[in-house]
Amino acid sequence: MNRDIMGLIIKREDGSEIVNYDDPQFPSYIFEGWVRPKVTWERVPHFHEDIEMCTVTSGKMAYSVNGKTIMLHEGDTIFINSNQIHYSMAIEEQTAKYVIFIAHPGILNSSVAVEMQALRPIIDNKDLPYLRFRDIDEMTEEMYRLMHSLLPIRHCPFEITKQFFQIWDLIIKRSEIIGVLGPEEASDARMQTFKNMMHFISDNFQRTLTLEEIASSGNISKSLCNLLFKQYVGESPISYLMHFRARKMAEYLRSSNLSMAEICSLSGFSGVSYMSETFKKFFGVSPREYRKQWSAITSSETAAHPKK
Repeated sequence: MNRDIMGLIIKREDGSEIVNYDDPQFPSYIFEGWVRPKVTWERVPHFHEDIEMCTVTSGKMAYSVNGKTIMLHEGDTIFINSNQIHYSMAIEEQTAKYVIFIAHPGILNSSVAVEMQALRPIIDNKDLPYLRFRDIDEMTEEMYRLMHSLLPIRHCPFEITKQFFQIWDLIIKRSEIIGVLGPEEASDARMQTFKNMMHFISDNFQRTLTLEEIASSGNISKSLCNLLFKQYVGESPISYLMHFRARKMAEYLRSSNLSMAEICSLSGFSGVSYMSETFKKFFGVSPREYRKQWSAITSSETAAHPKK
């Protein structure tokens, strides 16, 4: 933890918070804090990829999540999903005390199966900006216990990970109870993630792209990125990128008289020979042969249907 910025919410240019993790090598922040009107960390809108959880240990307070105010009383816990605009709020002149837990969901990402079955259906769920655990029931009491027992282990990544799995299990169960989690939602979330990555490739194919960048555009791991591309288009993300570039090449070859070097630059390839090799892999002929074939087809059609 950087003590120089304690009590401040430091944001990047895009408005996302730079979370002051307890350990720079492990994305988790656990703290026993308090809020009252006009402190520096109250009413500061921000968002982050991390999930945020707050359990009220005394008094009452509120959170704003995507413009909605959620009241919290002693014993309540709120779960705020990844990338939601939120901030804590004091109520009147009261001081509320709480335990806060901010953690990157990637901590739980032990495999592609876990990511697909337990993580993405929650953090990609547009109908799940937050969950509130309230009233005195078994699940709320268990969440309170788990949150409070994080404090002694805040500097032990292994113990935090074990506890985080138990907390996540309660989040999944509560999501199922209120009807915002099921096979359809999980499938929709995966498809939307894949669409986001396709859109990213379409916008950025002219520059050098890595697997890590493509996966990051969907906010998923590289392994899940590979899996989704295999599922939806039957090829790897990099193969899809190369195929996309080759299709762009075909457009240039058919519609322009640009040189091979110019087409190479426009379609994102690092060199003309590599571009030609890639094009032939997907279309069975070299770029020059493709252009000749297309020119012959165009000339034949023009002769058969001359302009009047």
